[in-house]
Amino acid sequence: MEFSASPYARALGSQLHQLHPSLQSYFSGVAPGRVGIGEGNFERIGTRRRWLVPFLRPLQRLGVLVAGWHTGIPLRVENRVVAGRAVAKRTLRLPGGDWTMHDSVGLTPNGRLVDSLGAPATVSAAFDTRVADGAVLLRSRAVGLRLGRLRVWIPGVLSPVVRLREARDSATEAQRVDVTIDLPLIGRVYEYGGTFTYRIEEDER
Repeated sequence: MEFSASPYARALGSQLHQLHPSLQSYFSGVAPGRVGIGEGNFERIGTRRRWLVPFLRPLQRLGVLVAGWHTGIPLRVENRVVAGRAVAKRTLRLPGGDWTMHDSVGLTPNGRLVDSLGAPATVSAAFDTRVADGAVLLRSRAVGLRLGRLRVWIPGVLSPVVRLREARDSATEAQRVDVTIDLPLIGRVYEYGGTFTYRIEEDER
């Protein structure tokens, strides 16, 4: 059975080997017929800015992000590689019921990751990728919205900046992820962070 490397592995290249073996496995991809399962807890997720909540609710319905602020949220992740893209489904047990975030990550010809979020894909972000101190770091260079068949990139002076850090938590030996979104002139508008354990198993789907 041929292994399909994820776009993360292709973007990281030789830097992949600077990571802990568990992170190497996570970012290398998933073979056909297998699925990566993550289970853990988000210590925090959402926005602390109440005035933003009404504007974020449509994005929550589309599986992009959570409107509101929550702590201590159980999390389950399913990762697959489909046609060269890393496809993830993250299900959160929110107080009002389960909610699922959908994203699909591809690699551009110039080696930049592009993450499309939502079902259907509604928001896209292009990232620079690097490894530092054993962690994978992503920083957005452009953020866009999909309007019908068109993807419209937000001008840089107005564009949110998305940062992701993914590393091994030495205290718990779990995997830790932290994401922040900041807007020019406003500051932090969204964030999430937590830990999870990860395994690869047969895909029963």
